[in-house]
Amino acid sequence: MDVKIAIAQIDITFGNPQKNREKVQKWIEMASLKSPDIIVFPELWDTGYDLSRLEEIADSNGASSIKLLQQLAKKHKIHIVGGSVANIQENGIKNTLIVINDEGKLIKEYSKLHLFQLMNEHKYLAPGNNDGLFTLMDFPFAAFICYDIRFPEWMRKHVLKGAKALFVVAEWPSARLDHWRSILITRAIENQCFVIACNRVGSDPNNEFAGHSLIINPWGEVIAEGKDEEELIIQEINLSDVESVRKRIPIFTDRRPEYYN
Repeated sequence: MDVKIAIAQIDITFGNPQKNREKVQKWIEMASLKSPDIIVFPELWDTGYDLSRLEEIADSNGASSIKLLQQLAKKHKIHIVGGSVANIQENGIKNTLIVINDEGKLIKEYSKLHLFQLMNEHKYLAPGNNDGLFTLMDFPFAAFICYDIRFPEWMRKHVLKGAKALFVVAEWPSARLDHWRSILITRAIENQCFVIACNRVGSDPNNEFAGHSLIINPWGEVIAEGKDEEELIIQEINLSDVESVRKRIPIFTDRRPEYYN
């Protein structure tokens, strides 16, 4: 089955949720003219990495951002892998990815499992404790947030549970662009599935961000890639390609997990 993907590779205004919500609304409305099935946004698109002020600028349970995406998904009949937002809960502030279906229903919340100490996430955020599995259009998918991609065992776990495509949302710095591309291509090859990765562009007071959002097929070929500026990346994928590649090289049949521990 063909699925039309839109990646919203946007800049993020540092510490200004209202302005960022206005931008997301604009980009969903713009993308709707291209009639995608799914649109994807980057990590922490509501606040950026203004971590020291999250207690002031994030909202309880990410409610404002979720409500906005629900309204837009229903209005435009579009599924939204809504990047991630700052999410204040009773047990701390989490970096939470949200997925909304085209009826406006919240179908998944996944909080970032692996916190990136080089950007002080561990000082301000609480780690998640659930998986990233969800279903859209009757297909099993999984989603991850930025640093998660450096943990191949975490992503493989989701593929073994049926995920046909791995969505990644990120604020990945330009200094490690080569790692971004190499890791994501490797994850597609080793899991024989699609990787759909949305990275922000622009800068904040401490970082320059790389852009170069990617869509990679199960053979490890980059079939769409952004540059280092704001843009909407549109690409159709055929999920039947997953099974075709797995028949060519049957790595899942040949696994010997009894030896892996």
